[in-house]
Amino acid sequence: MKARARRLRAWLTVLPPEQLPLLVSVGLVLGVFPVAGFPTLLCLLAAFGLRLNLPALQVLNNLSSPLQLALLLPLARAGARICRASAPLAVPTAGGLALAALHAIAGWAFICIPLGVLLYVVLVFFARNRRLLQPAFR
Repeated sequence: MKARARRLRAWLTVLPPEQLPLLVSVGLVLGVFPVAGFPTLLCLLAAFGLRLNLPALQVLNNLSSPLQLALLLPLARAGARICRASAPLAVPTAGGLALAALHAIAGWAFICIPLGVLLYVVLVFFARNRRLLQPAFR
């Protein structure tokens, strides 16, 4: 874990300052996608589509995997409420599991994506203010 954090820090120091907020917000939002294996694919697509640093994005994805597991049930419950279902994991069959996965994806879409946009706006605000407060080099 410490080696991953060191690699992430090394990648983050060479990034342009305007790319860092987008990288962090996209990495965290896609890293908590509630279906196993899909965050890696989504991060790969986002890295090519948004021209982000792929290794740094994948490290953020891997660092957020414990958060993905912790949010799985709350996102499934929130998605069940959004879809007006009785319970997300009521039936332990394959159909019930697929329905729970769909509920978790719905919960992720309605909760994590807006929070990711909010995180991006806050990080851009702090990055701009930090740049304004730094003394100019002459």
